[in-house]
Amino acid sequence: MFGVFKRNQEENKRQTEEGVKRSRDRWFGRVLSLLRSSRLDDALWEELEEILISSDVGVESSMRIIEDLKSQVQEERIADPELAFERLKLALTKDLDYPESDDLWLDSDDETRPYVILMVGVNGVGKTTSIAKLAHHFTRAGKKVVLGAADTFRAAAEEQLEILGERVGVDVISHQPGGDPGAVAYDAFRAAQARGADVLIVDTAGRLHTRVNLMEELKKVHRVIQRLEPSAPHQVLLTLDATTGLNGLAQARGFKEAVGLTGIFLAKMDGTARGGIVLAIKQELGVPILFIGTGESLDDLAPFDAKVFVDSLLAPTV
Repeated sequence: MFGVFKRNQEENKRQTEEGVKRSRDRWFGRVLSLLRSSRLDDALWEELEEILISSDVGVESSMRIIEDLKSQVQEERIADPELAFERLKLALTKDLDYPESDDLWLDSDDETRPYVILMVGVNGVGKTTSIAKLAHHFTRAGKKVVLGAADTFRAAAEEQLEILGERVGVDVISHQPGGDPGAVAYDAFRAAQARGADVLIVDTAGRLHTRVNLMEELKKVHRVIQRLEPSAPHQVLLTLDATTGLNGLAQARGFKEAVGLTGIFLAKMDGTARGGIVLAIKQELGVPILFIGTGESLDDLAPFDAKVFVDSLLAPTV
């Protein structure tokens, strides 16, 4: 089903380049000039490690990446900074690649309909906007989309989703505020079936009185959907705010334990994000990043491609 997002590779590349611009300008864009202006010695490795740590890669991941690169340079007796730079890009691309997620990019007529996407994440990370972006792109690809407003605990959550749904041109199934999220998920699934929808995207609560209650409600919504269709939800996507950096990873672990994440939607990459967070996510969570949000408009979304991302992130700024 996600194959529809891979059809315009040039547009995806442009979106990715725009999304990582601030991170590239502030940190990663000076890597090549640093390699060119320095000897490949301990002082250089320390400076590269500092760049990675400052950009939210994380201390352990940064040390491992630089140590691996250092060993490779020594073993191959690399003296050319350009070659060392290419080795670094290859290493980062390999670190971010998820070969097992290739099947997500198929677009088969044999897929179960509706294809159910459960969106999770704490309030304020851009979850509702991310849902609208996904719905917009599916709709532009000719898919019929229904949205389920199962975040019944946040004031005006249903209204926000309904406004975005109207902008995108898709139906939104909702109940009264404070209602049962499981009942919303049930009705949304049945409505998607009845209306011949290709995709159902279900919004969920990002904040309840306690974290335990939040996770239990998410598990309940998950169970309701699974009873209706044993293969569903087909994707459980966590929306993470890229600007929160490493602070968002603790939240992510709780969602992963509760509902078994299948992917990450990394929102707000165009903000004050430190692009190294993508490497920390791979290291800490082992969950693939599937999409990045690259701006405010509905079109500002790109499927995550490890090579395109690394090439864009490390593109020289001078």
